[in-house]
Amino acid sequence: MTHKPISDPVAYLQAHYARMFMERHNLQPHEFVALNKKKDILGFLRLGYEPFHLTGSEGVLEELNKYVFEDSIS
Repeated sequence: MTHKPISDPVAYLQAHYARMFMERHNLQPHEFVALNKKKDILGFLRLGYEPFHLTGSEGVLEELNKYVFEDSIS
């Protein structure tokens, strides 16, 4: 089976930061899926695409951590 490269820049950004987030928090894919269902992480990344694609990885991961783990941001 051959895999096609991701051509949608938003999907690429979502995949990139989902992987980085899982690595940073030592999450298994099924754990990320459960957290995404609860917090809509991929939706957050889609909505933030414009500023996020211009921001460094640490800045995006910091914003993602705030969104996921701090109740004050919804």
